[in-house]
Amino acid sequence: MAMQIGPQREGEPNSEINTTPLIDVMLVLLIMLIVTLPAQNHATKLDTPAPCTVDCPLPGTPLQPILIRIDFDGSLLWNGLPLAVSDLDRRFNVEAHREEQPEVHIAPHRLAHYGEVAHVMAVAQREGLKKLGVVGGT
Repeated sequence: MAMQIGPQREGEPNSEINTTPLIDVMLVLLIMLIVTLPAQNHATKLDTPAPCTVDCPLPGTPLQPILIRIDFDGSLLWNGLPLAVSDLDRRFNVEAHREEQPEVHIAPHRLAHYGEVAHVMAVAQREGLKKLGVVGGT
């Protein structure tokens, strides 16, 4: 608004800007902008498990994890039973094709070579096991 000094005489032009048409134009432009914006589709992709169909475990009975111990000399123990390195592929393949895969816990001895631990992890990954972890060894 313009500042008015003194009384305004009759018949003098008004020096204030009429903002009503400006506001009307801005509202029309805003409505046009809102109408022309594309609809936003927010989608979240979830990797949900497939329902069990055959030989399903009872609900509430969790699968026992597979514990693989790697000894300091490179020997393997599968849940406490000795296992040859050559049988590792076959055993992991069987576990990978189950309806629900069990967790695989690898417990290396503190003196075990890194290459032996990495080999067991690589075989598990190659055979398709998804739940793999390294737990504290002895």
